[in-house]
Amino acid sequence: MKAERAPTANDEIIVATRTWLERAVIGLNLCPFAKAVHVHNRIRYCVSGAQSTAALLDDLLSELRTLKAAAPDEYETTLLIHPYVLTEFIEYNHFLRTAEATVAKLGLDVEFQIASFHPHYQFADAGPEDIENYTNRSPYPTLHLLREASIARAVAAFPDAAAIYEKNIETLRRLGHAGWQRLWLTDEEAG
Repeated sequence: MKAERAPTANDEIIVATRTWLERAVIGLNLCPFAKAVHVHNRIRYCVSGAQSTAALLDDLLSELRTLKAAAPDEYETTLLIHPYVLTEFIEYNHFLRTAEATVAKLGLDVEFQIASFHPHYQFADAGPEDIENYTNRSPYPTLHLLREASIARAVAAFPDAAAIYEKNIETLRRLGHAGWQRLWLTDEEAG
C-alpha cells in the first residue's frame, strides 16, 4: 500500500486556483475557451516560489520553454501562479511590461502572449472595488501563458471575441458583489 503524502502549500494554491477557474472563469463563462482545455486536462499549473521579480522572470522563462517544448495536446496553456512576489497590483502591473518585453526580446511573442490575473486587479477606468475588476481577479497573482496558435483557433471558432470583455462586465454587474461572494461558499454554507 502506497502511503499518501500530506498536501503541500503548493497543492492548496493549485486547488484554490482550479476552484476559481471552475467557478468563475468557466462557471460564469468569462472565457468561452477555458472549458475545453480544462476538461481535457491541458492546463499546466505551476506555483513559483519566487520572492523577487528577477526570480519570477527566471520562472517565467522556464515555463515558456516548458510550454514551447510540450505538444498542445499535453499542455495548451500554463498558469504561472506566484503568491510570494508582486502581491501589490501596481507592482504586478509594472512587471507585466517587463515580462512582455522579455517575451518579445526572445522572439517568443509570435508564439505566446501573457494574460494577467491578480487578487487586486483593477482596470484603469475602474474604482478599486468596482465589480468589473473581478473578471480578472484570481486568488493569487497569476501570469497566464497562452499559445498564439490556440488564441487564433479560439477566435476563429468564436468570431465575436472582442465582445467577450463587454459581456463579462455585464455578467459581473448582474451578479454583483453578493453573487460573487456566493460563488465561494461551500455546499454546506450555501445550505
